Amino acid sequence: MNRPALLLVLPLLLMAGCAATDAGPAGGPPNPTHGAEAFDQRAAEVAEAWRPGPDWRTGYVPLEGPTLLTGDPGFTPETEAAFRAGWYREQVGIPPTRVGGEIQFPDGRLTLPLVSAAEAYRQLDQGDPLPCPGRPKRPGRPTPGGPTVEPGPDGWATSSTQTACLPLTVTAVTLGAVPVRTSRGVAQVPAWLFTIKELATPVVRLAVAPTAVTPVPEPTPPARPLPDGLVAAQDLAAVDDARLTVRLGVGACDTGITPLVWERPDVVVVGGGVTRATGECIAMLKLEPVTVTLAAPLGSRPVLDVFTGAPLAIAPR
Repeated sequence: MNRPALLLVLPLLLMAGCAATDAGPAGGPPNPTHGAEAFDQRAAEVAEAWRPGPDWRTGYVPLEGPTLLTGDPGFTPETEAAFRAGWYREQVGIPPTRVGGEIQFPDGRLTLPLVSAAEAYRQLDQGDPLPCPGRPKRPGRPTPGGPTVEPGPDGWATSSTQTACLPLTVTAVTLGAVPVRTSRGVAQVPAWLFTIKELATPVVRLAVAPTAVTPVPEPTPPARPLPDGLVAAQDLAAVDDARLTVRLGVGACDTGITPLVWERPDVVVVGGGVTRATGECIAMLKLEPVTVTLAAPLGSRPVLDVFTGAPLAIAPR
């Protein structure tokens, strides 16, 4: 659905200075020293260049990833590592039957094909961790003479975290619906909910078949580079009515980090201003969360990055 994050990160690594975190007031007036005028000019150009096709208003264009959490899972370092890596094992039968489903948008409904629970699980399961020293990977499986490689197409996946050696255990799977931010606002989307023994909430895999998903349109950013002192937005950390939490890509020695927002009735553009360090600094990109308050609730308006012109997706949860 989304272009790889690398496409957004590499230009920033070349452009960004480096940073302490000194976020400006949420939604407050831009600091003139941070190039607010340059930001407004570029934001207007980004908004004018945004020309999504008809599917943006009639199809299913998700602005979140296909794997979600609907609440606080109560992660430990080990279970979070397993979730991020996609390490699972099933202790129940997972049905292969395909079904159809309906997405409920604020402006209407759309019936689309769904993947089966078995297909969703195959998309979710990304391999196996290395076995824990002295412990079998699966209950009841002895490890005489030390760890052995489990047969199968996935094989073992390596991890730099010493404690991350156990997968998450699927104990049940049900078909439900979850709220998902889309190009048509927040919709109720069919999803397979995998109950996980080690977590407090299910792991959700959106059930809409990939062939029915419309990709996010490619943006047309302004040809010139981002003005010095401005930084790009990487993704949305949270959306709460008119309040947006945006993660900016800043340098490791940048200071005076200030959120900047430009909006009109059909689109919102976000970015940030920073003060560059004058001395030497490590070339490292940091993701800095900042909050802005819009003049009106976001609704179905896309939130565009001032650098790339791309619509921002909700960060993986």
